[in-house]
Amino acid sequence: MVLSPFLLFSTIKESWYPQFYKVARIWSTMILFGMGTIPKIQKKQDYIYKDSLMFVANHRSMLDIMLMYYMVSTPFVFVGKKELAKIPIFGFFYKRTCILVDRNSMRSKSAVMKEATRRINNGLSVCIFPEGRIPDDTSIVLDRFKDGAFRLAIEHKIPIAALVFHDNGKRFPYDIFNGAPGRLRVEMLPVIETKDTSITDRFIIRDSVRNQILERLENPAR
Repeated sequence: MVLSPFLLFSTIKESWYPQFYKVARIWSTMILFGMGTIPKIQKKQDYIYKDSLMFVANHRSMLDIMLMYYMVSTPFVFVGKKELAKIPIFGFFYKRTCILVDRNSMRSKSAVMKEATRRINNGLSVCIFPEGRIPDDTSIVLDRFKDGAFRLAIEHKIPIAALVFHDNGKRFPYDIFNGAPGRLRVEMLPVIETKDTSITDRFIIRDSVRNQILERLENPAR
């Protein structure tokens, strides 16, 4: 609520999105530290590129959104489920700045790809959680990856930057009776270039990124 006037002003024009992004990073920092969930970067990479990037990460919590903003200084646009637009205050800005997808509609998914393409062509990066949703089964360490993010990256020949979030689901799960303050360990994996790849390589790259994230989730650095 404190930052709402600044967030609102920066969403008046789409061309002002980089200004919105700066304010969103301040908002995310306030939320994370205010909740006592302190980011701890275990492996840091330089994600500052002249061109757009495709950011991906494992998905277990609403903290994933705030932590992604906190970690990445390059302005990106989230692709996320439309249900989050119903959250008071947050949802208002979410639907004004993110690309919303209806997971039950093929038409919506097609529209999302077109809108993501437009944003990339305008010089912005994109962030997609490839699992598509948070699994109901909490025993699943990492769900299957959908290939949309990797298809987009290959089509536009932009690098893929993957992040590993170790503790978000434990600190702030969707189960309101669990969770606690503490550290949020993050690993930033080396960027994967896509300049010399073709669309048929998307499954190989998708599985490679998933395997790297899964390996680090199962064998976290202390």
